[in-house]
Amino acid sequence: MALRNGSRAEVRAALLSARERTLRLARDYQAALGPAARIPYAAETNPPLWELGHLAWFQEWWIARNPQRALGVRADPDAPRTAPLLAQADAWYDSSRVQHRARWELPLPDRDGTLGYLASTLAGTLALLDALPGDAGDDALYFFRLTAAHEQMHAEAAVYMARTLGVPLKDDATPGVAGPRREIHLPAQRFPLGFSGPGFAFDNELGVHEVDLRAFAIDAEPVTWGAYLPFVQAGGYDDPQWWTEAGRAWLTGLPERGTAAWQPGLRDDAIAVHLSAHEADAWCRWAGRRLPTEAEWECAALQGGSFRWGQVWEWTASAFLPYPGFTPHPYRDYSQPWFGTRRVLRGASAATDPAMAHARLRNFFEPHRRDILAGFRSVV
Repeated sequence: MALRNGSRAEVRAALLSARERTLRLARDYQAALGPAARIPYAAETNPPLWELGHLAWFQEWWIARNPQRALGVRADPDAPRTAPLLAQADAWYDSSRVQHRARWELPLPDRDGTLGYLASTLAGTLALLDALPGDAGDDALYFFRLTAAHEQMHAEAAVYMARTLGVPLKDDATPGVAGPRREIHLPAQRFPLGFSGPGFAFDNELGVHEVDLRAFAIDAEPVTWGAYLPFVQAGGYDDPQWWTEAGRAWLTGLPERGTAAWQPGLRDDAIAVHLSAHEADAWCRWAGRRLPTEAEWECAALQGGSFRWGQVWEWTASAFLPYPGFTPHPYRDYSQPWFGTRRVLRGASAATDPAMAHARLRNFFEPHRRDILAGFRSVV
């Protein structure tokens, strides 16, 4: 992930690249949905205009309006802020305080007003970044790196939200194909799990600690449709022995059994995507295997040599929990509220910006989600 240790110039390039992608996706949404881009309420989505305004607000809140931005992770998130460029921005776009359902009812600016807010806040951000010395360190660059990463995360969310809504995009987020199925064997070891600097990291990655790993064999690539579909064809969705209690409860709410993403004509070696953690767990039981822990996944990604990742986010067996000594960073709502309610995914998807991809990055979602670009690999 270039943002972890990129220079001031590289961070600037990342901010501009993220914004270019944001605007490209916004044009695709407008073409499909009209200028207002109205969509029905759903728990997994946000109104597209709200998303754009939120990106501008987030950048302004943590950079232009943040009097302690130079302190990096030591900044007080509650330090008094100056007024926003839009008088009602805090009431409209603060995701920590604006309830999800309420976002559909807010009197937001129209498309032109929202794009103007995006342009104005980015101009302020770049001016402040350019005023830093060329050798600016991690503290001075922290919030600029954070906002670039935040915008790229929302761009990926816009990609999978478009799939849910049927919005055609110019961005191709289709996973690639896998080679012949093979395994990577790794020996028993004490593995240092977690990120250590210098550079940027999310708070949930910090706190390096050693984990005892038994010897294991892990798929070199994620599971393909050719490997997954025999489970479906064998009646795996109707056989409760393969499903956890939570998985069986999830199945009762499905409108129909079977995977939602497979389409006739897909190649057998195409990497399987849009699968929930419950489906990944069930397939592994059926196949006599299991999901890797996040420590096993990270170990394989760093030591496995031919370990191939980056096509889909990959479910692990690990609950999203803090590492020892966890301390929240100023953006306190990034990690802490979700501990214990989410499952860890590792890797990256075809819609993840390359600047974001890092073997120690921890993604996290509720295990029932299948709208995200997620698949899995297995271990024995």
